[in-house]
Amino acid sequence: QVQLMESGGGLMPPGGTLRLSCAASGFTFNFLTMSWYRQAPGKERELVASISIAGTTNYANSVKERFTISRDNAKGTVYLQMNNLKPEDTAVYYCHAQFSFEAWGQGTQVTVSS
Repeated sequence: QVQLMESGGGLMPPGGTLRLSCAASGFTFNFLTMSWYRQAPGKERELVASISIAGTTNYANSVKERFTISRDNAKGTVYLQMNNLKPEDTAVYYCHAQFSFEAWGQGTQVTVSS
């Protein structure tokens, strides 16, 4: 079973930049479709971005042109580069892996506030 460990969250002012990382272990990373989800207080968990094993990316409309998902297969890591952060980006961000199973990380808090 794959294990996922997120890092990189924190407190940033509006307009700031953060990069989240998610390191996967326990499975061949190249076979995994990787995604980032987020859940804000009182809201449902939503898909932020995903990247296929071929490198095809998909983004929520709310983060297009601001966030970039990427993967380093050699390191078994997926990243989420977040630019021009907005207060509405405040949420717990979760890493997600999918093959014939799915797995979730423990989440990392991102807070955007002045």
